[in-house]
Amino acid sequence: MNAKQRTRQLEVWDKKYTWHPFTQMKEWCEGPIVVIEKGEGNYLVDTQGRRYLDGVSSLWCNVHGHRVKKIDSAIQSQLKKIAHSTFLGLSHEPAILLSKKLVEIAPKGLTRVFYSDSGSASVEVALKMAYQYWQLKGQRSRKLFLKLNNAYHGDTLGSVSVGGIDLFHEVYGPLTFKTLKIDAPYYYRDKFKGSEGDYAEYCAAKVERILRKQGRKICALVVEPLIQGAAGMLRQPKGYLSRLGKLTKKYNVLLIVDEVATGFGRTGTMFACGQESVSPDFLCIAKGVTGGYLPLSATLTTEGVYDAFLGDYGEFKHFFHGHTYSANPLACAAALANLEIFEKEGTLEQLKPKIRILTEELEKFKRLPHVGDIRQAGFMVGIELVKDTKTKTPYPLAQKVGAMVGLLARKHGVIIRPLGNVVVLMPPLSISESELYKLCRVVYRCIKQITELR
Repeated sequence: MNAKQRTRQLEVWDKKYTWHPFTQMKEWCEGPIVVIEKGEGNYLVDTQGRRYLDGVSSLWCNVHGHRVKKIDSAIQSQLKKIAHSTFLGLSHEPAILLSKKLVEIAPKGLTRVFYSDSGSASVEVALKMAYQYWQLKGQRSRKLFLKLNNAYHGDTLGSVSVGGIDLFHEVYGPLTFKTLKIDAPYYYRDKFKGSEGDYAEYCAAKVERILRKQGRKICALVVEPLIQGAAGMLRQPKGYLSRLGKLTKKYNVLLIVDEVATGFGRTGTMFACGQESVSPDFLCIAKGVTGGYLPLSATLTTEGVYDAFLGDYGEFKHFFHGHTYSANPLACAAALANLEIFEKEGTLEQLKPKIRILTEELEKFKRLPHVGDIRQAGFMVGIELVKDTKTKTPYPLAQKVGAMVGLLARKHGVIIRPLGNVVVLMPPLSISESELYKLCRVVYRCIKQITELR
């Protein structure tokens, strides 16, 4: 069976047996699909040998590229010892060493690490910990979570409850718990006129009004720092996050910062909240923690939260939550190798000139007549396409303008995955300068070609 025949057989079996996430399967089954076979550096290679620049880091998780020797070796070395052992009632060296390392690099005050296996789960853990914390402290009226509209924190029911994207979450509304919602910053479509600092104050004031009125009923405020990813890369004004940090302390409300997407260098620093000197009560991490190799997540919290759960066995103050694959040794070994690369190869320092190049290249996109807004936080970019830039009229989602740009980019050897009308760029931190120019050049041309037809 040659490569073409093999690909065709795999495509038939895929369409017959599988169900893909966030995918309209009717359309999927009507067209050709790409079957990835391997990775080489910053490229993905399909079963017919075609190479694609990984423009969205395999869904925002790949950090140093594919087939990284140090991470490969770490996993292989751990495999010679043990692939998995439960973390319930037992421990193991990779998790212990990783906990120590995460506390060392995390914002000040985060001293405890609780492992799970996905970004959704890390948020779910933070929600349950925050709720139980207040119950253990005797403040039983604190049962509400304050969330931002346009938020995305995952797909488990708890994380959906604190999400705010109707397209994703509305259908599950009857299954979720009650929350309080506030408007998130969206300067491009907000009627506010004024400076960035004024806008940050304006948006934070909305949060304070709710905290002032209902703070005693609120467990925690949940926020993605600096930029809301799945909402279309909505950039928050500078100073907004630091204001939220101060407000939660002022009104004695816990702060949950979801860095599943923004962590591990995506915004230019190890964690986005560090850019505004925010030390949250909970830090949720996943995706890039293993370099994009294996499923692993963690929820970091403070000694104060941890202490509330301490007691004699018969008091049953335990945190009643856990996963079979929590702290999987292979994943922890990969994470340790990932962090060692950050440290020894100066990943964040090497990223700075590439961020500048990306920023400069994005200026060219402003010339395109259907680019309404460009939002960037380090290596996280959203290019919002609109039908009319003067009125900011969006393209009807049914026209699939963003999706068409993505499909055309594949023909030019680039993989991207837009969010509706927003074209997303989020390459691996390891992307070379020449590859970065290629990514921008291809996406520019594809946007130009598709929007000229609409």
